[in-house]
Amino acid sequence: MQEPKVQVGIMFEPQIEFDLLAPYRINGKEVSGKQQVCHQEGKILWNGTTYDELLFEPVEEATAAFELIDVTIGINFHWERKENQRFLGSLRVIVENGKLTAVNVIRVEDYLTSVISSEMSATASLELLKAHAVISRSWLLAQIQKNKELVEEHTDYCACHQNDEELIRWYDREDHVNFDVCADDHCQRYQGITRASTEIVKQAIAATRGQLLMFDGKICDARFSKCCGGAYEEFQYCWEDKKYSYLVKQRDSKTNTELPDLTNEAEADKWIRTSPEAFCNTTDKKILSQVLNNYDQETTDFYRWKVEYTQDELSALILKRSGVDYGQIIDLVPIARGTSGRLWKLKIVGTKKTLTIGKELEIRRTLSPSHLYSSAFVVDKEGEVAEGIPAKFTLVGAGWGHGVGLCQIGAAVMGEQGYNYKEILLHYFINASIEKLY
Repeated sequence: MQEPKVQVGIMFEPQIEFDLLAPYRINGKEVSGKQQVCHQEGKILWNGTTYDELLFEPVEEATAAFELIDVTIGINFHWERKENQRFLGSLRVIVENGKLTAVNVIRVEDYLTSVISSEMSATASLELLKAHAVISRSWLLAQIQKNKELVEEHTDYCACHQNDEELIRWYDREDHVNFDVCADDHCQRYQGITRASTEIVKQAIAATRGQLLMFDGKICDARFSKCCGGAYEEFQYCWEDKKYSYLVKQRDSKTNTELPDLTNEAEADKWIRTSPEAFCNTTDKKILSQVLNNYDQETTDFYRWKVEYTQDELSALILKRSGVDYGQIIDLVPIARGTSGRLWKLKIVGTKKTLTIGKELEIRRTLSPSHLYSSAFVVDKEGEVAEGIPAKFTLVGAGWGHGVGLCQIGAAVMGEQGYNYKEILLHYFINASIEKLY
């Protein structure tokens, strides 16, 4: 197997400005310097001519770079902002959904160097970085393979079961038909060479070059999230109803391996309201800084957290986020939980409508202006604005993200405690193997 290339969707705008910082080739001609492309009646307008697609390829692939102006990062997160970003490789411009999409076509190992630099802090330990290199490479190549299969089968990425009583929806790169992955947290955070990669990141990529997590002859769908909250979630509770033997319930600990049945409401309530021992149960700033970039460190409580809403705030928020008018909210009722205590079915009881929603990301999107830290939460109600209508709701929760696969904060703690990258990976991906494919 040769090193593959990956197509990364970077930005989606009616007009895109960019700067070719070295000679690039397009349609047999060399161009460089500042450029502008605009969407015009379903085509791309560039230098007075319209095109269906543009591909700018570097004359010197190893060194040439281009800069995209005003790229939005942290889409739908509290720290969303714009910045200029630089990239190696080729620039492809396509038309999608009435806008232009800028796609970076780049070698997998170069892509990984940026992903690890973007996802992880430069202070991260070498073993943590190696683990993340294998995770990111495996996830990426598994998605590219899945993408090909879905296109061949004409299968949709987003699935939804809906009737009058239930809306169960999950999202898995459903928007990305014309490229492999996007550059934001929706897939993997990728910012090109905008932030200089450190020697230790390059060392981690080189040391694990071509290494993938494998199970039963297939590349593992190697998911990761910030903090599992002490227990792993299983794949089928977040995405399609598919059980992977290497993504199974387990406690994030080597000393305490017993895990209560967190699909049971009483056990989940007790687990979430306490702070059980786990690798990811840490407040060590030195360790956290390995995983959390500056803008993520704006968040401090994530192993256990609390969010409060008044009746007016919650009813207005749910209406805005879901488009469904429940009226005033009477109750949020847990219906089904996964193996980490994360809700994958939640009944919203309102004065005008009652509906059960899921899976975990749909719940998190509905109950927060951006994304709730996780769907592992219990609900406390206080007071009344009218008979049977609570005045205040408090969500007491655990973890940050979906909790499937590698727990980044737990892995950082393991690295500090002397575990090597293979031990870290096989702690989170049960009975998987690490194999070199190229």
